[in-house]
Amino acid sequence: MRDRTLLVLILAGLILLVILNLPEPVSGRVKVFVRDAVAPLQALVADASQQGRESVKLARGVSQLMSENQRQAGEIARLRLRLNELETLEDETLKLRHLLEFRNRTPRRLLACDVLGRDASGWWQTLRLDKGLADGAQTDMAVTTPEGLIGRIISATTHTCDVLLISDPKCKISALVTRSQAFGLVTGHGVTAQGLPACRMEFINVDRRHPVQNGDEVVTSGLGGVFPKNLLIGRLENVRTNESGLYAEADVVIAADIGALDYVFVVAGLSPGASSATAAIPAAEAGGP
Repeated sequence: MRDRTLLVLILAGLILLVILNLPEPVSGRVKVFVRDAVAPLQALVADASQQGRESVKLARGVSQLMSENQRQAGEIARLRLRLNELETLEDETLKLRHLLEFRNRTPRRLLACDVLGRDASGWWQTLRLDKGLADGAQTDMAVTTPEGLIGRIISATTHTCDVLLISDPKCKISALVTRSQAFGLVTGHGVTAQGLPACRMEFINVDRRHPVQNGDEVVTSGLGGVFPKNLLIGRLENVRTNESGLYAEADVVIAADIGALDYVFVVAGLSPGASSATAAIPAAEAGGP
């Protein structure tokens, strides 16, 4: 096998020598023939080389494009996060401005409080605030928001206090229907079938000349010495006459969103210089229309 290979190489060498030593006219024709025969192969090699260079260039471009896309995706994510932060800050600023305006326009001394938490098993019953006896918060003080009343303090320590919400059945409020001036008693009724806090107004005096109606505004009457006069409670719904026919009763749609409280006010008394005649907080200013 090795001898045969050697023989082929020798023959190839001899043929090459013969070609190189042929007369010029003959060798020229041979060279042209060889060049024409090899040309397609050279073109194929050239095309393959060009395609290889283009493939490398394309791969490099794709890699750069992917890197740029990843960079832009990261930048978009960062900007979205920043936008969310700014929107949250704007909402917080508007909320605090609303609270400040409410405190500035009421003649009563309001103690601003943060909501520390609430019992998950009694979500609609009580919540805890970050102010206590050292700050002027005391038992039986009313607690409100700019939108309306939320309850009263039932216990206080040096730096915290617990609030009984108006949706708790133990909370009872002497109330007044502003349009008809009819008195009644608002009592907490837990939550509705939809999971919303509920109150009911009972023992509403029936006046055929000025009957209570759905949508009537209900405020604190000021009687009883716990809740100051004219704090908005909510609006009547499903007005009906009770079985005795002597009184009307109705469900109360609570004005304040007591399910989502961050900041509240303890009504701590009259502001310096305010008289009892001007101490009532107008219902419209407390969040009503």
